[in-house]
Amino acid sequence: MRILVIAAAVLALTAASAQAQGRRQPSDGAKPADTTPKIDEKAYKAALERIPEPKDKYDPWGGARPSEPSRKPK
Repeated sequence: MRILVIAAAVLALTAASAQAQGRRQPSDGAKPADTTPKIDEKAYKAALERIPEPKDKYDPWGGARPSEPSRKPK
């Protein structure tokens, strides 16, 4: 009896997922409006120029190791 209930549950879940995959949006014949934002190259380049140049190069491992290798005196 338990096997029959489990088989019915698996079959129901399989049928539900197959039905969900088959649904489509109704088409009105008209194409949807273009919602992607337009890229303004001039504004983009101006924004890049406003970013200040770093004085020192960023070192993400700076705290994990010494900044300059230690040399042994001879």
